[in-house]
Amino acid sequence: MNTILFMIIISLTLSILLTSLNLWLAQTNPDSEKLSPYECGFDPLGSARLPFSIRFFLVAILFLLFDLEIALLLPLPWATQLQSPPLTLTWTYMIILLLTLGLIYEWTQGGLEWAE
Repeated sequence: MNTILFMIIISLTLSILLTSLNLWLAQTNPDSEKLSPYECGFDPLGSARLPFSIRFFLVAILFLLFDLEIALLLPLPWATQLQSPPLTLTWTYMIILLLTLGLIYEWTQGGLEWAE
């Protein structure tokens, strides 16, 4: 019980200390960029009907695809303790091969090129 109480006290003390330090050292005079409603580089006073490049969406979809596939491979070290590790590793290599072939295909088709 003493260990738990000690950890709670240390956690609370550290949290209060870091929060106080942040409030004390924080920059309180933001520049015009921080005060602007848009920090993404678009002009907030321009037209809202500007054409938007489809490449932004393509990159986002590619990121989600590869990110989700890598997340599927995260439990792999624990999967080697299953009854048939060679079968698990074979499926893993097939997923990695499929991802690599997809990346090569996107690369050769020019899907990763930003400027034409």
